[in-house]
Parts: sequence; C-alpha cells; structure tokens
Amino acid sequence: MKSPRFLLSVVLLSLSTVAFAQSAPTPVAPSDAQKSFDQLKTLAGTWTGPLTVNPPVPEWSKDPIWLSMRVTSRGNALVHEMKKPGTPDDLSKDDPITLLYVENDRLTLTHYCDAGNRPRMVAKASPDGKTVEFEFADVSGSTQYGNMHHAVFTMIDANHHTEDWTFMEPGDKHVQVHFDLQRTK
Repeated sequence: MKSPRFLLSVVLLSLSTVAFAQSAPTPVAPSDAQKSFDQLKTLAGTWTGPLTVNPPVPEWSKDPIWLSMRVTSRGNALVHEMKKPGTPDDLSKDDPITLLYVENDRLTLTHYCDAGNRPRMVAKASPDGKTVEFEFADVSGSTQYGNMHHAVFTMIDANHHTEDWTFMEPGDKHVQVHFDLQRTK
C-alpha cells in the first residue's frame, strides 16, 4: 500500500502542472507600431537617388542623395543617415542622422538635424502597410534656422522606396523634399 504522503505528492504535482499549463502566457500579436517598425527595418542597406525640392533649390537638386539605413541595438533601433555625394567626412560637414524606434507602443522618429535641433515625430501606418507617416510631436534645441516637421516613408518594392520630408523654415515656410531611392546594397 502506498503511503498517503506519496499519493498527496503525486496529486499536488499533477495539479501544479495543470495550473502552470493554464497560466502560460498567450502570444501577443505585434502592435501596429511594431509592424510598421518591422516593415521599415527591411529598408536596411544603402540607397541612392534624385531628390526634388519644393520650392526649388537648384544647388540641392543637382546631385543624387545617398542614404544608409542599418538596424542596431539588437533590432530595437533603425539608424538613417543622409549624405550628399562628395561631402567630406569631417565635423564641419556633418549630415543629419535619424533614429527610429518603438517607444511605449508608438513608433517614434528622432531627427538629429544639421540645423542644430532634434525634432521628434510619431508614426501612423497606412492600412496597406506600405506607407509610414510621421507627425511632429516636439523639438529640442533651437529652431532659429527651422526644423524637420513631417516625414513619409513609402515602400514600393524590396529595391525601391520614396521618402518625403517637410522642413519648417522660420516664419512657417514649408520646404518639401522628395527622395526617389534605389537600393545599391
């Protein structure tokens, strides 16, 4: 005959196994912010293409733009670097860097601008998942020379995407820049 202690141990072990199985976390579907971020991470690579400026600024439009995008911080951030061809790599000619990341279930963009400030924008995704639009949230630093105010990323296919950026100059004048980018790597 088995001891009551042994039977009690088997019963308790069985109950704890059932309770543990029932309390296992249910997988959570990714948020819209995470889905948009995952889509943007597919843009990691090197890109080049023409840019169009409205109102026109001839010296901005004559050369193609170069962009680099890379996933960093164990997949938690996307670094976006813009550079005009022929721009030297020195501190006097720094070009803008943008970080994209999910924060508190919001896809956030912080643009480290060559105008000396850091605007933040928050994304909203399109229903088709091909476009991510960033709306202005706030800015740190001086806006004496203006600041980025809006950005839209549109994925055409794996090797082609567009970016539309709106810069707000002093006096609430908008400058819109459209990049039509092809993957080089």
